[in-house]
Amino acid sequence: MNTELIGVVAMFTLTVLLAIPLGKYIAKVYVGEKTILDFLAPVERFIFRICGIDSTKEMNWKQHMIALLSINMLWFVYAFIMLLTQGSLFLNPDGNPSMTPDLSFNTAISFLVNCNLQHYSGETGLTYLTQLIVITFLQFVSAATGIAALVVVFNAMRDKVTDKLGNFFDIFTKTVTRILLPISIVLAVILVFNGSPASFEGKDTITTLQGDTVQVSRGPAAGMIAIKHLGTNGGGWFGANSAHPLENPNYLTNMVEMIAQVLIPIAMIFALGFYLRKKRLAWTIFGVMTVGMLTFLIPTMIAEINGNPAITQMGIDQNAGSMEGKEVRFGTPASAYWSIVTTIISTGSVNSMHDSSMPVSGTMQLLGMMTNAFYGGCGVGILNYYIFIIIAVFISGLMVGRTPEFLGRKIEAREMKIASIIALLHPLLILAGTALSSWTIVNHPDAAWAVKPANWLNNPGYHGFSEMLYEYTSSAANNGSGFEGLGDNNIFWNITTGIVLILSRFLPIIGPVAIAGILAKKKFIPESAGTLRTDTGTFGIMTYAVIMILAALAFFPALTLGPLAEYFSLY
Repeated sequence: MNTELIGVVAMFTLTVLLAIPLGKYIAKVYVGEKTILDFLAPVERFIFRICGIDSTKEMNWKQHMIALLSINMLWFVYAFIMLLTQGSLFLNPDGNPSMTPDLSFNTAISFLVNCNLQHYSGETGLTYLTQLIVITFLQFVSAATGIAALVVVFNAMRDKVTDKLGNFFDIFTKTVTRILLPISIVLAVILVFNGSPASFEGKDTITTLQGDTVQVSRGPAAGMIAIKHLGTNGGGWFGANSAHPLENPNYLTNMVEMIAQVLIPIAMIFALGFYLRKKRLAWTIFGVMTVGMLTFLIPTMIAEINGNPAITQMGIDQNAGSMEGKEVRFGTPASAYWSIVTTIISTGSVNSMHDSSMPVSGTMQLLGMMTNAFYGGCGVGILNYYIFIIIAVFISGLMVGRTPEFLGRKIEAREMKIASIIALLHPLLILAGTALSSWTIVNHPDAAWAVKPANWLNNPGYHGFSEMLYEYTSSAANNGSGFEGLGDNNIFWNITTGIVLILSRFLPIIGPVAIAGILAKKKFIPESAGTLRTDTGTFGIMTYAVIMILAALAFFPALTLGPLAEYFSLY
Protein backbone atom coordinates (compact mmCIF):
# COMPACT_ATOMS: atom_id res chain seq x y z
CA MET A 1 0.00 0.00 0.00
CA ASN A 2 2.87 2.40 0.78
CA THR A 3 4.31 1.78 -2.68
CA GLU A 4 0.94 2.56 -4.24
CA LEU A 5 0.73 5.85 -2.32
CA ILE A 6 4.25 6.75 -3.46
CA GLY A 7 3.07 6.18 -7.03
CA VAL A 8 0.25 8.69 -6.55
CA VAL A 9 2.63 11.30 -5.11
CA ALA A 10 5.04 10.68 -8.01
CA MET A 11 2.26 11.18 -10.58
CA PHE A 12 1.20 14.53 -9.15
CA THR A 13 4.80 15.73 -8.69
CA LEU A 14 5.70 14.87 -12.29
CA THR A 15 2.57 16.64 -13.50
CA VAL A 16 3.51 19.90 -11.78
CA LEU A 17 7.16 19.67 -12.90
CA LEU A 18 6.02 19.28 -16.52
CA ALA A 19 3.25 21.88 -16.26
CA ILE A 20 5.54 24.77 -15.30
CA PRO A 21 7.70 24.76 -18.48
CA LEU A 22 4.63 23.90 -20.57
CA GLY A 23 2.84 26.92 -19.10
CA LYS A 24 5.78 29.13 -20.07
CA TYR A 25 5.72 27.69 -23.60
CA ILE A 26 1.94 28.24 -23.88
CA ALA A 27 2.33 31.87 -22.83
CA LYS A 28 5.00 32.37 -25.51
CA VAL A 29 2.70 30.91 -28.17
CA TYR A 30 -0.07 33.40 -27.42
CA VAL A 31 2.20 36.39 -26.81
CA GLY A 32 3.77 35.77 -30.21
CA GLU A 33 7.33 35.07 -29.06
CA LYS A 34 9.58 32.58 -30.82
CA THR A 35 8.98 28.93 -30.02
CA ILE A 36 10.31 25.60 -31.25
CA LEU A 37 7.18 25.01 -33.37
CA ASP A 38 7.26 28.26 -35.36
CA PHE A 39 7.92 26.18 -38.49
CA LEU A 40 4.18 25.38 -38.46
CA ALA A 41 3.30 29.00 -39.30
CA PRO A 42 2.99 28.28 -43.07
CA VAL A 43 0.53 25.47 -42.30
CA GLU A 44 -1.57 27.86 -40.21
CA ARG A 45 -1.50 30.53 -42.93
CA PHE A 46 -2.62 27.91 -45.46
CA ILE A 47 -5.56 26.99 -43.23
CA PHE A 48 -6.57 30.64 -42.91
CA ARG A 49 -6.25 31.16 -46.66
CA ILE A 50 -8.47 28.25 -47.69
CA CYS A 51 -11.03 29.20 -45.02
CA GLY A 52 -11.05 32.87 -46.03
CA ILE A 53 -10.06 34.06 -42.55
CA ASP A 54 -8.13 37.24 -41.77
CA SER A 55 -6.23 36.06 -38.70
CA THR A 56 -4.81 39.55 -38.04
CA LYS A 57 -8.22 41.17 -37.51
CA GLU A 58 -8.73 42.11 -33.86
CA MET A 59 -12.04 41.16 -32.21
CA ASN A 60 -13.88 42.45 -29.16
CA TRP A 61 -15.42 39.98 -26.72
CA LYS A 62 -18.78 39.90 -28.51
CA GLN A 63 -17.16 39.08 -31.86
CA HIS A 64 -15.15 36.33 -30.18
CA MET A 65 -18.32 34.77 -28.81
CA ILE A 66 -20.14 35.02 -32.15
CA ALA A 67 -17.25 33.24 -33.86
CA LEU A 68 -17.08 30.59 -31.12
CA LEU A 69 -20.82 29.85 -31.12
CA SER A 70 -21.15 29.89 -34.91
CA ILE A 71 -18.41 27.38 -35.59
CA ASN A 72 -19.62 25.13 -32.76
CA MET A 73 -23.10 25.12 -34.29
CA LEU A 74 -21.62 23.89 -37.59
CA TRP A 75 -19.71 21.14 -35.80
CA PHE A 76 -22.88 20.00 -34.03
CA VAL A 77 -24.82 19.65 -37.28
CA TYR A 78 -21.91 17.79 -38.88
CA ALA A 79 -21.52 15.39 -35.94
CA PHE A 80 -25.26 14.74 -35.66
CA ILE A 81 -25.59 13.79 -39.33
CA MET A 82 -22.50 11.56 -39.29
CA LEU A 83 -23.66 9.63 -36.22
CA LEU A 84 -27.14 9.27 -37.68
CA THR A 85 -25.78 7.67 -40.86
CA GLN A 86 -22.62 5.88 -39.68
CA GLY A 87 -24.01 2.38 -40.21
CA SER A 88 -24.19 2.86 -43.98
CA LEU A 89 -20.74 4.46 -44.32
CA PHE A 90 -17.28 2.94 -44.79
CA LEU A 91 -14.65 2.02 -42.15
CA ASN A 92 -17.12 -0.15 -40.28
CA PRO A 93 -15.49 -3.62 -40.15
CA ASP A 94 -17.60 -4.74 -37.17
CA GLY A 95 -20.90 -3.76 -38.83
CA ASN A 96 -22.05 -1.40 -36.09
CA PRO A 97 -25.44 0.26 -36.73
CA SER A 98 -26.32 3.96 -36.98
CA MET A 99 -27.38 5.79 -33.83
CA THR A 100 -31.00 6.68 -33.13
CA PRO A 101 -31.86 10.41 -33.47
CA ASP A 102 -32.03 10.99 -29.70
CA LEU A 103 -28.72 9.19 -29.08
CA SER A 104 -27.09 11.06 -32.00
CA PHE A 105 -28.34 14.32 -30.48
CA ASN A 106 -26.90 13.49 -27.07
CA THR A 107 -23.57 12.15 -28.36
CA ALA A 108 -22.96 15.06 -30.75
CA ILE A 109 -23.61 17.59 -27.99
CA SER A 110 -21.63 15.62 -25.41
CA PHE A 111 -18.39 15.66 -27.39
CA LEU A 112 -19.00 19.14 -28.79
CA VAL A 113 -19.03 20.54 -25.26
CA ASN A 114 -15.89 18.64 -24.15
CA CYS A 115 -17.91 16.12 -22.17
CA ASN A 116 -17.96 12.36 -22.70
CA LEU A 117 -21.39 11.38 -21.48
CA GLN A 118 -21.48 8.12 -23.39
CA HIS A 119 -24.94 6.58 -23.48
CA TYR A 120 -23.45 3.94 -25.78
CA SER A 121 -20.58 1.46 -25.54
CA GLY A 122 -17.51 2.40 -27.59
CA GLU A 123 -16.99 -1.01 -29.24
CA THR A 124 -20.57 -1.32 -30.51
CA GLY A 125 -21.92 2.23 -30.58
CA LEU A 126 -19.52 3.81 -33.09
CA THR A 127 -17.65 2.86 -36.24
CA TYR A 128 -13.98 3.49 -36.89
CA LEU A 129 -15.00 6.34 -39.17
CA THR A 130 -17.05 8.22 -36.58
CA GLN A 131 -14.55 7.44 -33.81
CA LEU A 132 -11.94 9.26 -35.92
CA ILE A 133 -13.63 12.07 -37.84
CA VAL A 134 -16.36 12.86 -35.32
CA ILE A 135 -15.29 11.90 -31.79
CA THR A 136 -11.52 12.44 -32.09
CA PHE A 137 -12.07 15.59 -34.16
CA LEU A 138 -14.43 17.04 -31.55
CA GLN A 139 -11.99 16.18 -28.78
CA PHE A 140 -9.41 18.42 -30.45
CA VAL A 141 -11.67 21.34 -31.31
CA SER A 142 -13.67 21.35 -28.06
CA ALA A 143 -10.47 21.54 -26.01
CA ALA A 144 -9.13 24.29 -28.28
CA THR A 145 -12.43 26.18 -27.93
CA GLY A 146 -12.15 26.30 -24.14
CA ILE A 147 -8.50 27.36 -24.24
CA ALA A 148 -9.22 30.05 -26.87
CA ALA A 149 -11.97 31.51 -24.67
CA LEU A 150 -9.55 31.64 -21.73
CA VAL A 151 -6.90 33.41 -23.81
CA VAL A 152 -9.49 36.09 -24.61
CA VAL A 153 -9.82 36.64 -20.85
CA PHE A 154 -6.00 36.70 -20.55
CA ASN A 155 -5.89 39.44 -23.20
CA ALA A 156 -8.56 41.42 -21.38
CA MET A 157 -6.66 41.23 -18.09
CA ARG A 158 -3.27 42.06 -19.63
CA ASP A 159 -3.97 45.36 -21.40
CA LYS A 160 -4.91 48.46 -19.43
CA VAL A 161 -7.84 49.78 -21.51
CA THR A 162 -8.85 47.95 -24.67
CA ASP A 163 -11.59 46.19 -26.59
CA LYS A 164 -9.11 44.51 -28.95
CA LEU A 165 -8.75 41.01 -27.59
CA GLY A 166 -6.99 39.13 -30.37
CA ASN A 167 -8.48 36.95 -33.11
CA PHE A 168 -10.46 33.88 -32.14
CA PHE A 169 -9.50 31.81 -35.19
CA ASP A 170 -5.81 32.63 -34.79
CA ILE A 171 -5.84 31.59 -31.11
CA PHE A 172 -7.92 28.50 -31.83
CA THR A 173 -5.74 27.27 -34.69
CA LYS A 174 -2.47 27.76 -32.79
CA THR A 175 -3.94 25.87 -29.85
CA VAL A 176 -4.45 22.83 -32.07
CA THR A 177 -1.27 23.01 -34.15
CA ARG A 178 1.23 24.08 -31.50
CA ILE A 179 -0.11 22.57 -28.28
CA LEU A 180 -2.70 19.80 -28.61
CA LEU A 181 -1.48 18.01 -31.74
CA PRO A 182 2.27 17.78 -30.92
CA ILE A 183 1.72 16.54 -27.36
CA SER A 184 -0.97 14.10 -28.54
CA ILE A 185 1.47 12.56 -31.03
CA VAL A 186 4.00 11.95 -28.25
CA LEU A 187 1.33 10.39 -26.02
CA ALA A 188 -0.02 8.21 -28.83
CA VAL A 189 3.46 6.86 -29.64
CA ILE A 190 3.96 5.89 -25.98
CA LEU A 191 0.59 4.13 -25.94
CA VAL A 192 1.25 2.26 -29.19
CA PHE A 193 4.62 0.96 -27.98
CA ASN A 194 2.94 -0.27 -24.81
CA GLY A 195 0.16 -2.19 -26.50
CA SER A 196 -2.73 0.13 -27.40
CA PRO A 197 -4.07 -0.78 -30.86
CA ALA A 198 -3.51 1.50 -33.85
CA SER A 199 -4.80 -0.52 -36.79
CA PHE A 200 -7.97 -0.62 -38.90
CA GLU A 201 -8.59 -4.33 -38.42
CA GLY A 202 -11.88 -5.55 -36.99
CA LYS A 203 -12.50 -7.71 -33.93
CA ASP A 204 -10.03 -10.42 -33.07
CA THR A 205 -10.90 -13.82 -31.60
CA ILE A 206 -8.91 -14.82 -28.53
CA THR A 207 -9.04 -17.72 -26.09
CA THR A 208 -8.89 -16.83 -22.40
CA LEU A 209 -7.01 -18.75 -19.69
CA GLN A 210 -10.35 -20.29 -18.75
CA GLY A 211 -10.74 -21.62 -22.26
CA ASP A 212 -13.52 -19.22 -23.31
CA THR A 213 -13.54 -17.76 -26.81
CA VAL A 214 -14.24 -14.01 -26.94
CA GLN A 215 -14.29 -11.27 -29.54
CA VAL A 216 -12.04 -8.29 -28.73
CA SER A 217 -12.46 -4.98 -30.56
CA ARG A 218 -9.43 -3.19 -31.94
CA GLY A 219 -9.03 -0.21 -34.26
CA PRO A 220 -6.97 3.02 -34.42
CA ALA A 221 -7.48 3.70 -30.73
CA ALA A 222 -4.13 5.11 -29.54
CA GLY A 223 -4.52 8.57 -31.08
CA MET A 224 -8.01 9.00 -29.69
CA ILE A 225 -6.94 7.86 -26.22
CA ALA A 226 -4.13 10.44 -26.27
CA ILE A 227 -6.30 13.48 -27.07
CA LYS A 228 -9.19 12.31 -24.90
CA HIS A 229 -6.94 12.74 -21.86
CA LEU A 230 -4.88 15.72 -22.99
CA GLY A 231 -8.03 17.60 -24.01
CA THR A 232 -9.87 16.64 -20.79
CA ASN A 233 -12.67 15.01 -22.77
CA GLY A 234 -12.38 11.42 -21.64
CA GLY A 235 -14.60 9.45 -23.99
CA GLY A 236 -13.63 5.79 -24.12
CA TRP A 237 -12.75 3.99 -27.35
CA PHE A 238 -13.84 0.91 -25.41
CA GLY A 239 -16.88 0.73 -23.16
CA ALA A 240 -14.80 0.15 -20.02
CA ASN A 241 -12.78 3.29 -20.80
CA SER A 242 -9.28 3.31 -19.25
CA ALA A 243 -10.11 0.24 -17.17
CA HIS A 244 -9.82 -1.68 -20.46
CA PRO A 245 -6.38 -3.33 -20.89
CA LEU A 246 -6.05 -2.06 -24.47
CA GLU A 247 -6.78 1.54 -23.49
CA ASN A 248 -4.52 1.34 -20.46
CA PRO A 249 -2.11 -1.61 -20.81
CA ASN A 250 0.21 -1.16 -17.81
CA TYR A 251 1.32 1.06 -14.94
CA LEU A 252 3.41 3.26 -17.25
CA THR A 253 0.41 4.04 -19.46
CA ASN A 254 -1.68 4.60 -16.33
CA MET A 255 0.80 7.27 -15.20
CA VAL A 256 1.05 8.78 -18.69
CA GLU A 257 -2.73 9.04 -19.04
CA MET A 258 -3.10 10.39 -15.52
CA ILE A 259 -0.45 13.05 -16.08
CA ALA A 260 -1.82 13.91 -19.53
CA GLN A 261 -5.30 14.76 -18.31
CA VAL A 262 -4.09 17.11 -15.57
CA LEU A 263 -1.21 18.63 -17.54
CA ILE A 264 -2.93 21.41 -19.52
CA PRO A 265 -5.34 22.50 -16.74
CA ILE A 266 -2.37 23.09 -14.41
CA ALA A 267 -0.14 24.46 -17.19
CA MET A 268 -2.78 27.11 -18.04
CA ILE A 269 -2.54 28.40 -14.45
CA PHE A 270 1.19 28.95 -14.84
CA ALA A 271 0.63 30.31 -18.38
CA LEU A 272 -1.57 32.99 -16.79
CA GLY A 273 1.32 33.99 -14.53
CA PHE A 274 3.82 34.20 -17.40
CA TYR A 275 1.33 35.88 -19.76
CA LEU A 276 0.27 38.60 -17.31
CA ARG A 277 3.68 38.75 -15.61
CA LYS A 278 1.93 37.98 -12.35
CA LYS A 279 3.53 34.76 -11.17
CA ARG A 280 2.44 35.29 -7.58
CA LEU A 281 -1.22 35.39 -8.68
CA ALA A 282 -0.70 32.14 -10.59
CA TRP A 283 0.83 30.41 -7.57
CA THR A 284 -2.03 31.65 -5.37
CA ILE A 285 -4.58 30.18 -7.77
CA PHE A 286 -2.60 26.94 -8.00
CA GLY A 287 -2.44 26.75 -4.20
CA VAL A 288 -6.19 27.19 -3.76
CA MET A 289 -6.98 24.64 -6.47
CA THR A 290 -4.52 22.13 -5.00
CA VAL A 291 -6.00 22.50 -1.52
CA GLY A 292 -9.43 21.99 -3.10
CA MET A 293 -8.21 18.83 -4.81
CA LEU A 294 -6.75 17.48 -1.57
CA THR A 295 -10.02 18.27 0.24
CA PHE A 296 -11.68 15.65 -1.95
CA LEU A 297 -8.75 13.28 -2.46
CA ILE A 298 -7.80 12.58 1.17
CA PRO A 299 -11.27 11.36 2.32
CA THR A 300 -11.52 9.26 -0.86
CA MET A 301 -8.15 7.63 -0.23
CA ILE A 302 -9.07 6.84 3.38
CA ALA A 303 -12.48 5.43 2.43
CA GLU A 304 -11.18 3.22 -0.38
CA ILE A 305 -8.12 1.95 1.53
CA ASN A 306 -10.16 1.07 4.62
CA GLY A 307 -12.86 -0.70 2.63
CA ASN A 308 -16.51 -1.36 3.35
CA PRO A 309 -17.35 -1.23 7.11
CA ALA A 310 -20.34 -3.52 6.60
CA ILE A 311 -18.04 -6.24 5.24
CA THR A 312 -15.47 -5.62 8.00
CA GLN A 313 -18.19 -6.14 10.62
CA MET A 314 -18.76 -9.59 9.12
CA GLY A 315 -15.19 -10.50 10.11
CA ILE A 316 -13.79 -10.38 6.57
CA ASP A 317 -10.30 -8.84 6.33
CA GLN A 318 -9.88 -6.10 3.68
CA ASN A 319 -6.13 -5.61 3.54
CA ALA A 320 -6.34 -4.47 -0.09
CA GLY A 321 -9.11 -1.98 0.64
CA SER A 322 -12.36 -1.73 -1.28
CA MET A 323 -11.53 -3.68 -4.45
CA GLU A 324 -14.97 -3.98 -6.05
CA GLY A 325 -14.82 -2.24 -9.41
CA LYS A 326 -11.12 -1.38 -8.96
CA GLU A 327 -8.23 -2.04 -11.30
CA VAL A 328 -6.23 -4.79 -9.55
CA ARG A 329 -3.12 -4.02 -11.62
CA PHE A 330 -2.74 -0.51 -10.18
CA GLY A 331 -4.19 -0.76 -6.68
CA THR A 332 -6.86 1.09 -4.73
CA PRO A 333 -4.92 4.37 -4.20
CA ALA A 334 -4.27 4.79 -7.94
CA SER A 335 -7.94 4.28 -8.69
CA ALA A 336 -8.95 6.68 -5.90
CA TYR A 337 -6.55 9.33 -7.23
CA TRP A 338 -7.85 8.91 -10.78
CA SER A 339 -11.49 9.12 -9.65
CA ILE A 340 -10.98 12.49 -7.94
CA VAL A 341 -8.73 14.07 -10.53
CA THR A 342 -10.98 13.01 -13.40
CA THR A 343 -13.99 14.62 -11.71
CA ILE A 344 -12.39 17.91 -10.65
CA ILE A 345 -10.85 18.51 -14.08
CA SER A 346 -13.93 17.41 -16.06
CA THR A 347 -12.15 14.66 -17.98
CA GLY A 348 -14.54 11.91 -16.97
CA SER A 349 -12.33 9.01 -18.02
CA VAL A 350 -12.13 6.16 -15.51
CA ASN A 351 -9.78 3.33 -14.57
CA SER A 352 -12.28 2.00 -12.01
CA MET A 353 -16.05 1.98 -11.77
CA HIS A 354 -17.35 4.99 -9.81
CA ASP A 355 -20.62 3.17 -9.18
CA SER A 356 -18.63 0.76 -6.98
CA SER A 357 -16.93 3.50 -4.96
CA MET A 358 -17.59 3.83 -1.25
CA PRO A 359 -20.30 6.40 -0.39
CA VAL A 360 -17.72 8.88 0.94
CA SER A 361 -15.80 8.58 -2.35
CA GLY A 362 -18.99 9.09 -4.34
CA THR A 363 -19.67 12.23 -2.31
CA MET A 364 -16.19 13.57 -3.04
CA GLN A 365 -16.53 12.78 -6.75
CA LEU A 366 -19.85 14.62 -6.84
CA LEU A 367 -18.40 17.60 -4.94
CA GLY A 368 -15.49 17.74 -7.38
CA MET A 369 -18.00 18.32 -10.17
CA MET A 370 -20.35 20.47 -8.09
CA THR A 371 -17.61 22.97 -7.18
CA ASN A 372 -16.30 22.73 -10.76
CA ALA A 373 -13.46 25.17 -10.09
CA PHE A 374 -10.38 23.19 -9.02
CA TYR A 375 -8.06 22.83 -12.06
CA GLY A 376 -11.09 22.14 -14.28
CA GLY A 377 -11.10 21.35 -17.98
CA CYS A 378 -8.92 22.84 -20.72
CA GLY A 379 -9.40 26.59 -20.34
CA VAL A 380 -12.81 26.43 -18.73
CA GLY A 381 -11.40 25.48 -15.33
CA ILE A 382 -9.86 28.93 -14.88
CA LEU A 383 -12.96 30.53 -16.45
CA ASN A 384 -15.08 28.94 -13.71
CA TYR A 385 -12.56 30.00 -11.07
CA TYR A 386 -12.62 33.54 -12.51
CA ILE A 387 -16.31 33.79 -11.59
CA PHE A 388 -15.51 32.93 -7.98
CA ILE A 389 -12.65 35.47 -7.96
CA ILE A 390 -15.12 38.20 -8.97
CA ILE A 391 -17.53 37.15 -6.21
CA ALA A 392 -14.73 36.88 -3.64
CA VAL A 393 -13.35 40.32 -4.60
CA PHE A 394 -16.79 41.87 -4.21
CA ILE A 395 -17.45 40.22 -0.83
CA SER A 396 -13.93 41.02 0.44
CA GLY A 397 -14.29 44.64 -0.60
CA LEU A 398 -17.53 44.96 1.34
CA MET A 399 -15.99 43.27 4.40
CA VAL A 400 -12.95 45.56 4.62
CA GLY A 401 -14.59 48.74 3.33
CA ARG A 402 -12.62 48.97 0.09
CA THR A 403 -13.77 49.41 -3.48
CA PRO A 404 -13.89 45.95 -5.09
CA GLU A 405 -11.15 45.85 -7.73
CA PHE A 406 -9.47 43.11 -9.70
CA LEU A 407 -6.26 43.82 -11.64
CA GLY A 408 -6.95 47.56 -11.67
CA ARG A 409 -10.64 47.46 -12.64
CA LYS A 410 -13.62 48.18 -10.44
CA ILE A 411 -16.09 45.34 -9.93
CA GLU A 412 -19.54 46.91 -10.16
CA ALA A 413 -23.16 45.77 -10.24
CA ARG A 414 -23.14 44.65 -13.87
CA GLU A 415 -20.22 42.27 -13.43
CA MET A 416 -21.62 40.92 -10.16
CA LYS A 417 -24.99 40.19 -11.75
CA ILE A 418 -23.34 38.17 -14.53
CA ALA A 419 -21.12 36.32 -12.05
CA SER A 420 -24.06 35.54 -9.77
CA ILE A 421 -26.18 34.21 -12.64
CA ILE A 422 -23.37 31.91 -13.83
CA ALA A 423 -22.64 30.72 -10.28
CA LEU A 424 -26.33 29.88 -9.71
CA LEU A 425 -26.83 28.29 -13.13
CA HIS A 426 -24.72 25.25 -12.24
CA PRO A 427 -26.76 24.09 -9.20
CA LEU A 428 -30.01 25.04 -10.94
CA LEU A 429 -29.38 22.70 -13.87
CA ILE A 430 -28.21 19.84 -11.62
CA LEU A 431 -30.97 20.04 -9.04
CA ALA A 432 -33.77 20.75 -11.51
CA GLY A 433 -32.75 17.77 -13.63
CA THR A 434 -32.49 15.48 -10.59
CA ALA A 435 -35.87 16.67 -9.31
CA LEU A 436 -37.49 16.03 -12.71
CA SER A 437 -36.10 12.50 -12.98
CA SER A 438 -37.05 11.70 -9.36
CA TRP A 439 -40.59 13.01 -9.88
CA THR A 440 -40.91 10.99 -13.08
CA ILE A 441 -39.77 7.71 -11.56
CA VAL A 442 -42.10 8.12 -8.56
CA ASN A 443 -45.20 9.43 -10.31
CA HIS A 444 -44.92 7.83 -13.74
CA PRO A 445 -42.95 4.57 -13.30
CA ASP A 446 -44.50 2.98 -16.40
CA ALA A 447 -44.60 6.05 -18.66
CA ALA A 448 -44.00 5.17 -22.30
CA TRP A 449 -42.73 8.68 -23.05
CA ALA A 450 -39.93 8.16 -20.55
CA VAL A 451 -39.23 4.54 -21.57
CA LYS A 452 -40.37 2.84 -18.35
CA PRO A 453 -38.69 4.85 -15.58
CA ALA A 454 -39.19 1.85 -13.30
CA ASN A 455 -36.39 0.17 -15.28
CA TRP A 456 -33.91 3.06 -15.00
CA LEU A 457 -32.35 2.06 -11.70
CA ASN A 458 -30.58 -1.22 -11.05
CA ASN A 459 -29.84 0.06 -7.53
CA PRO A 460 -32.96 1.56 -5.93
CA GLY A 461 -32.94 3.56 -2.71
CA TYR A 462 -30.19 5.97 -1.70
CA HIS A 463 -27.76 4.75 -4.34
CA GLY A 464 -30.38 5.00 -7.08
CA PHE A 465 -30.93 8.66 -6.17
CA SER A 466 -27.14 9.17 -6.26
CA GLU A 467 -27.04 7.67 -9.76
CA MET A 468 -29.55 10.21 -11.06
CA LEU A 469 -27.87 13.08 -9.19
CA TYR A 470 -24.49 12.01 -10.58
CA GLU A 471 -25.80 11.92 -14.16
CA TYR A 472 -26.95 15.54 -14.13
CA THR A 473 -23.93 16.69 -12.10
CA SER A 474 -21.63 15.06 -14.63
CA SER A 475 -23.56 16.69 -17.49
CA ALA A 476 -23.51 20.16 -15.92
CA ALA A 477 -19.78 19.91 -15.14
CA ASN A 478 -18.98 18.78 -18.72
CA ASN A 479 -17.48 15.68 -17.13
CA GLY A 480 -19.13 12.60 -18.59
CA SER A 481 -18.31 9.94 -16.02
CA GLY A 482 -21.25 8.14 -14.47
CA PHE A 483 -22.67 5.78 -11.91
CA GLU A 484 -23.33 3.11 -14.48
CA GLY A 485 -26.18 1.42 -12.65
CA LEU A 486 -28.43 3.95 -14.40
CA GLY A 487 -30.16 2.91 -17.62
CA ASP A 488 -29.63 6.13 -19.54
CA ASN A 489 -29.83 5.30 -23.25
CA ASN A 490 -33.44 6.36 -23.78
CA ILE A 491 -35.27 9.45 -25.00
CA PHE A 492 -35.72 10.97 -21.54
CA TRP A 493 -32.08 10.88 -20.51
CA ASN A 494 -30.65 11.60 -23.97
CA ILE A 495 -32.74 14.76 -24.37
CA THR A 496 -32.67 16.13 -20.81
CA THR A 497 -28.95 15.63 -20.31
CA GLY A 498 -28.32 17.00 -23.80
CA ILE A 499 -30.06 20.24 -22.85
CA VAL A 500 -28.10 20.45 -19.59
CA LEU A 501 -24.86 19.78 -21.49
CA ILE A 502 -25.25 22.61 -23.96
CA LEU A 503 -26.47 25.20 -21.43
CA SER A 504 -23.76 24.37 -18.91
CA ARG A 505 -21.01 24.61 -21.53
CA PHE A 506 -21.63 27.84 -23.38
CA LEU A 507 -23.25 30.11 -20.78
CA PRO A 508 -20.32 29.61 -18.34
CA ILE A 509 -17.96 30.49 -21.20
CA ILE A 510 -19.92 33.57 -22.31
CA GLY A 511 -20.25 34.90 -18.74
CA PRO A 512 -16.54 35.16 -17.79
CA VAL A 513 -15.58 36.41 -21.25
CA ALA A 514 -18.30 39.08 -21.03
CA ILE A 515 -17.11 40.18 -17.58
CA ALA A 516 -13.48 40.33 -18.76
CA GLY A 517 -14.48 42.24 -21.90
CA ILE A 518 -16.51 44.77 -19.90
CA LEU A 519 -13.71 45.25 -17.36
CA ALA A 520 -11.11 45.66 -20.12
CA LYS A 521 -12.84 48.83 -21.35
CA LYS A 522 -12.96 50.41 -17.91
CA LYS A 523 -10.47 52.98 -16.68
CA PHE A 524 -7.35 51.31 -15.30
CA ILE A 525 -6.66 52.16 -11.65
CA PRO A 526 -2.98 51.81 -10.64
CA GLU A 527 -2.27 49.71 -7.58
CA SER A 528 -2.00 51.70 -4.34
CA ALA A 529 -1.90 51.13 -0.58
CA GLY A 530 -5.69 50.90 -0.60
CA THR A 531 -5.84 48.22 -3.28
CA LEU A 532 -7.24 44.85 -2.27
CA ARG A 533 -4.48 42.36 -3.09
CA THR A 534 -5.71 39.23 -4.87
CA ASP A 535 -2.38 37.40 -4.98
CA THR A 536 -2.08 36.71 -1.25
CA GLY A 537 -2.76 33.65 0.87
CA THR A 538 -5.52 35.53 2.69
CA PHE A 539 -7.43 36.20 -0.51
CA GLY A 540 -6.80 32.62 -1.60
CA ILE A 541 -8.46 31.38 1.61
CA MET A 542 -11.36 33.75 0.93
CA THR A 543 -11.83 32.38 -2.57
CA TYR A 544 -11.67 28.79 -1.32
CA ALA A 545 -14.28 29.61 1.32
CA VAL A 546 -16.60 31.19 -1.25
CA ILE A 547 -16.37 28.13 -3.51
CA MET A 548 -16.99 25.61 -0.72
CA ILE A 549 -19.75 27.58 1.03
CA LEU A 550 -21.70 28.10 -2.20
CA ALA A 551 -21.37 24.38 -3.02
CA ALA A 552 -22.49 23.38 0.48
CA LEU A 553 -25.51 25.70 0.46
CA ALA A 554 -26.61 24.51 -2.96
CA PHE A 555 -25.93 20.77 -2.78
CA PHE A 556 -25.87 19.55 0.83
CA PRO A 557 -29.59 18.59 0.91
CA ALA A 558 -29.22 16.52 -2.27
CA LEU A 559 -26.05 14.84 -1.00
CA THR A 560 -27.84 14.03 2.24
CA LEU A 561 -30.57 12.17 0.34
CA GLY A 562 -28.03 10.18 -1.68
CA PRO A 563 -24.43 9.24 -0.81
CA LEU A 564 -24.44 10.53 2.78
CA ALA A 565 -27.60 8.56 3.63
CA GLU A 566 -25.99 5.51 2.00
CA TYR A 567 -22.86 6.01 4.12
CA PHE A 568 -24.77 6.00 7.40
CA SER A 569 -26.80 2.99 6.30
CA LEU A 570 -23.57 0.93 6.23
CA TYR A 571 -23.33 1.22 10.01
